[in-house]
Parts: sequence; C-alpha cells; structure tokens
Amino acid sequence: MSEITERSRLDSIVQMLKVNTSASIGEIAEAFHVSQMTIRRDLQKLVEAGQVIRIPGGARIEHWRGAERSFFERLQKMSHAKRSIGAAASALVHDGESVVLDSGTTTLYVARELRARRNVVVFTFSLAVLEELSSAEDIRVELTGGVYRSSSHDLIGHAVGRSLTSIYADTVIFGAASISFTRGVMVHDPDAQRELLQAGKRKVLVVDSSKVGTEATYRLCGVEDCDLVLTDNGISAEDLARLKRIAQVQVAE
Repeated sequence: MSEITERSRLDSIVQMLKVNTSASIGEIAEAFHVSQMTIRRDLQKLVEAGQVIRIPGGARIEHWRGAERSFFERLQKMSHAKRSIGAAASALVHDGESVVLDSGTTTLYVARELRARRNVVVFTFSLAVLEELSSAEDIRVELTGGVYRSSSHDLIGHAVGRSLTSIYADTVIFGAASISFTRGVMVHDPDAQRELLQAGKRKVLVVDSSKVGTEATYRLCGVEDCDLVLTDNGISAEDLARLKRIAQVQVAE
C-alpha cells in the first residue's frame, strides 16, 4: 500500500475515533478493509505521534477527559519495559495452567502475551484484562465479583476478596507502585486486594525499573514474600544487587 494511502488511512482512523471516542481493532480493520495487524501498526504510529491512546483491544482519541484516562495514560508509561516484562512473565505460565492477574497496567501487558497460550484459566478483577483476553479462544477468563471502579478499570470491594480466597492457582502475577528497600512492596491503592497474595502457589511481582528503590503510600507485602521479582534491564546495578540479596530476581531483556 502506498505511503499516501497509508497517510490517508491514518487520518481517517483519527477522524473515526473523534466521532466514536473509541473503537476496537476489529472494528477499525473492518471499516478500512485491512488486516488487524495493519491496524495495530497504524495505531502504534498514531500513539507515537500523540494522536491516540491505546486501550485494551483498541484505541481512544487522545483528547479524552474522565477518570479512566489516568489508567490508560499509565499504560503508556514505560511501555517498552512493561512489554518486555509481560513477555517474560507470560513465559512462566505453561499450557494447561491457571494464573491470577491483578489490575495493574504491567499485568495487562502480561495478559496480551498470554493470548498465545492454550487451555489456560485466568482469574482476574481487571476489566482491562477481561477485554484483552475475551477473543482468545484457548483461554478461559473468570472474573471476580465486585464494584466497578473507573479510574483503574477494575472491580473492588469485599466480593473481590471473597472470590480470591476460594482460588488457588498455579501462579499469581501482580504489580506494585514501588519496591522500597526499607518498607517492602508498596501501593498507592487503599483498596489493594491483599487476598491476592494467597490465591496461588507461586507469587510473581512484575514491576518496571522506575519503581525500584522508591516508596508509595501503603505496604502490600515484604519483598521476601515474593517467589520471583521480574523487572526490566533499566534497573541500576546497585539496585539489582540490593534486590538480589532479598529476593529471587529475573531481568527481562
């Protein structure tokens, strides 16, 4: 396809999103009679140009207001690192296994990589994870109960905790706002589901390197309580050495 035709399509996609606010990759591909892979490449170009924001399974116009915006903006932050972490974390989940995913932005990248797995059960309270995996035929998604929270596009409340206490998956993959070397794994969310930590045999913390050596508002657990800490290669040599003294660490390339 020529460059002029591609430029015209990109402009038309932006106009489509301005009219509809958001659209799925499938809807856009159907509208322009091209493959979903082509649309994924188009959306990446528009994201890099600052014209649209990628959301689970599609895109929104960049100039969008509302509480949910913060979640999708966080999704773009450190996206390259989160993508590499997502790939490395998904490799820990084998066909036929079960996994619990929390509602963080890094775990959404894990969900995207899990689409290639077969006969996997995913437990989650994240609507974003549900949307990402809804079209994956070989993955069964089980959503907890709870009350919808738009700022994180997830479910919160006692019903989430009750659901999690009845689950014992092969692996729990969860994120955090920070890893403090004095206070442990920390979050900003007062509604963080601590029952998550007991919902599986193996606990894997996924956290990008910008959060290592920082502090947040609430302590979630000790770093030593994690069976594995998975981060990216942006971590400093000093922080990596300190982290390895208290936990098993894997650095995603």
